[in-house]
Amino acid sequence: MFFMAHHCQKHYVRACTRLTKPIPWLYTYMHRLLRIAFFGLRTNKVRAGLTITGIVIGIAAVIVVMSAGSGLKAYVLGQLAAFGTDVIEIEIKVPSASKTSSQNATGLVTGISITTLIADDAEAIKKTRNISNIYSAVMGQELVQYLGERKKVFLFGTNASYSDVDKSNVAQGRFFTDAEEREQANIVVLGSKVAERLFGANDPVGQTIKIRQRNYKVIGVMEARGAAFFFDYDDLIFLPLRTLQKEVLGIDHVSFMVAQMIDPTRALATQAELTDLLRERHDLTNPDKDDFVVNTMDEAMDILSAVVAAITFLLLVIASISLVVGGVGIMNIMYVSVVERTYEIGLRKAVGATQRDILRQFLLEAIILTGLGGIIGTVLGEVVAFILSRVATSYGLTWHFSISFGAIFIATFTAMVIGIIFGIRPARSAARLDSIEALREEG
Repeated sequence: MFFMAHHCQKHYVRACTRLTKPIPWLYTYMHRLLRIAFFGLRTNKVRAGLTITGIVIGIAAVIVVMSAGSGLKAYVLGQLAAFGTDVIEIEIKVPSASKTSSQNATGLVTGISITTLIADDAEAIKKTRNISNIYSAVMGQELVQYLGERKKVFLFGTNASYSDVDKSNVAQGRFFTDAEEREQANIVVLGSKVAERLFGANDPVGQTIKIRQRNYKVIGVMEARGAAFFFDYDDLIFLPLRTLQKEVLGIDHVSFMVAQMIDPTRALATQAELTDLLRERHDLTNPDKDDFVVNTMDEAMDILSAVVAAITFLLLVIASISLVVGGVGIMNIMYVSVVERTYEIGLRKAVGATQRDILRQFLLEAIILTGLGGIIGTVLGEVVAFILSRVATSYGLTWHFSISFGAIFIATFTAMVIGIIFGIRPARSAARLDSIEALREEG
């Protein structure tokens, strides 16, 4: 016993010895096993801290991704709900491409021009049974000048019905009329941010700005609306549709239309009716050749929810890689720990510890490490998610932070499972050591 006492602290030997005695209660057994595991971790604090770093980063990344995905989904659906469930959208599409495909999006972004959707289509749509109002729109970007100040601004050409369908209000002055739109009047209505950038604290109504060296009279300023789908309506200049088409862009077509339905419960029937109408007007018989797409708000919600879910899943897969790396790190560190604690293992076996006791001790140490990493990573992830939500809010995005207890449970459970998976092999290696050979290592 003198030899053993020489190489072990007295309280550690007592813990080892007690563990080997017959114990009637599982609770007492686990309590003592935990004491031994924590003692082993305390003697290597730096190593234990470095070991859990990978798990902390991985769990934090998973929490941030899940929280961000939940916040993004709520934001997207909230923005769609703000448009109302009584509207239906018609927009251009690359023929032979699915409306949700990357081919369609890429084609439009890279300059494929679809010129078949025109204002007359909107007039025909307005005459259908379930449509009460509609506006067409097209966008451009030009330099705007006022008293020598030049700003590059997005121009939004639309009809007088825009403010009614889109539920937008004018803060100062007025919106343009149908007659002014037909006459291609040189008038504009400013978004609130554009008005502030060009005129500061001065009243812009009645002032004149220049677009392509033409004078345009400011007749109104829109109420601040904020961003929707990362697009800031307050940064637009609104012009009569024909004015932007003819005098600035030199085109006849539009990019999209938004129609207001009388009975929103008939959205699918209205969608089918408008699709048939536009195919007839565009002389299309093959649906694969459609150069337009008709979307209901429910359909848009489903599409965007699927997109958000796919992005969240992809980011979760990427974040989970760091968890695997952390697990491999724990396995390697546990192997090193087994080698360095060979004498300790031999000593415990010499005083009566079984292979099962050794296996449980090292496996418990791995679970404790990953469990601590999971807890710390969860707290860190929630803090980062909260900061991201505050940053998003500061940029005008409605992004509510919420603690996902489901995500916390999944993250912590995953961390402990990783501890079991990556800790079992080193624990078995420790349990299989021969006590005599292990004691001989010290000598």
